Amino acid sequence: MPSNLDKLKELTNKLEEKLSQQDIIESVISEEELLFDFNIKSIRRSNIYKVEKLYKKLSISDKSPKFNELFLYKAMNLSGIGLREDEFGEVREGKYVQIIAITYELDERGKKKAKNVSLGYFGKAQNLSLEQKKDIIEFVLRWRYEKAFQTLEHYNKLISKISEL
Repeated sequence: MPSNLDKLKELTNKLEEKLSQQDIIESVISEEELLFDFNIKSIRRSNIYKVEKLYKKLSISDKSPKFNELFLYKAMNLSGIGLREDEFGEVREGKYVQIIAITYELDERGKKKAKNVSLGYFGKAQNLSLEQKKDIIEFVLRWRYEKAFQTLEHYNKLISKISEL
């Protein structure tokens, strides 16, 4: 019959084995997180580059001269061209195409009120060239993509603060 000391040694060995397995798992997870972070940063850099290129090409810089301030807007919509999956890229006959940014301002009573800001007006939808239509759609979608990354970044920071509570 094993002694208490033998049982204790056996338990200690099992615990050390589990801890070393945990260290290996944490090491693998850390490497995967680093690769994920690297990929996200690379994707974001590429996306920002393309947004800025379209920002200049579509002359949005005329209405919003500072590129970085584009991301202060809360949302961005497109009128005259469908973005929903069931009508993606369809032009709306007789409608005008505009890129509209949405921001919030306080009214005289201190209540938040949505404000639409036209960043680009492109005329009647049916008169757009295919290239213009693609550029406009791409700009709005890439802006939204970056905005989603910024929101994700914000929530990651908040989650990291939980341990500080």
